[in-house]
Amino acid sequence: VWIEDEEGQRLGPGKIGELVVRGRHVMRGYWGDPEATRQRYRPGPLPGERVCYTDDLFSMDDEGYLYFVSRKDDIIKSRGEKVSPKEVENALYSLVGVREAAVIGVPDPIQGQAIKAFVAGDGSQLSEAQVLAHCRAHLEDLMVPKYVVLCKELPKTSSGKIRKTGLE
Repeated sequence: VWIEDEEGQRLGPGKIGELVVRGRHVMRGYWGDPEATRQRYRPGPLPGERVCYTDDLFSMDDEGYLYFVSRKDDIIKSRGEKVSPKEVENALYSLVGVREAAVIGVPDPIQGQAIKAFVAGDGSQLSEAQVLAHCRAHLEDLMVPKYVVLCKELPKTSSGKIRKTGLE
């Protein structure tokens, strides 16, 4: 495995890029979907080799340990910068009283995408102002949500994970 930037260059420690995987254990493609296979599986550095571009963004530390950042298609492009919803969600979860959190990008004529946070509390009284103040204290300015929606509960998939599709 290794991490590449958008130009196909391998990245070193501290940089965020797409995880690329190779080996006999990697599937060869998507059944009945040659277009998805073509996009995800590309020629590798060795003759005849095909490698899998995972669509997952990772970073690596100085010791070579890999850290998941976000799905590539989850990244929010706000103010010309890439924002990981996971980073914003982690900050939200560190606020006392937050039980569930989900962050999405919504169209914005100035920012490109604005950050919108959905927060479900644990029964204590959370306010939008408290959530925003916490975010301002723990996140870079460009990561602070423009919108905060307080909910009783967030929608879930059948496996119990928070379902972001449909959040607006």
